[in-house]
Amino acid sequence: MGFKEAVRICMQEKYVTFSGRAPRSEYWWFILFTTLVSVVVVGLGVATLNFSTGEPSTLSWIFFGLIGLFYLVVALPMISVTVRRFHDRNLSGWWYLATIVVGAVPYLGFLASIAALIITILRGTPGDNNFGPDPLNPRNSAEVFA
Repeated sequence: MGFKEAVRICMQEKYVTFSGRAPRSEYWWFILFTTLVSVVVVGLGVATLNFSTGEPSTLSWIFFGLIGLFYLVVALPMISVTVRRFHDRNLSGWWYLATIVVGAVPYLGFLASIAALIITILRGTPGDNNFGPDPLNPRNSAEVFA
């Protein structure tokens, strides 16, 4: 799966789909997409600051507003692709919520974020699991044309 396909799947096909599985490529390409957009828009916001007066310009306020709107749009797809990534490891999506809740606890939050990172990095369960068929198995896509 490539960059464009992952963004299309997360933003159109499975915008708020919490069932099924997401392969590593889908998850990490979508993370890259959100990171790149954030860096560019925040960079433009900082670049348009009025450094002589020390106050933000109108254009910088627009860019900072755009990044806020962008995060409102991608919040649900980000949560859903992460839940589907946990499903690919044969873990319930409630474990993702647990990492978020534990993330608010000092010191434990760091460990929870490391645990979530490791879960998203590891390869998914080969074959079918409790949350659906293996997204990397070509047999599943061939059944559509049978």
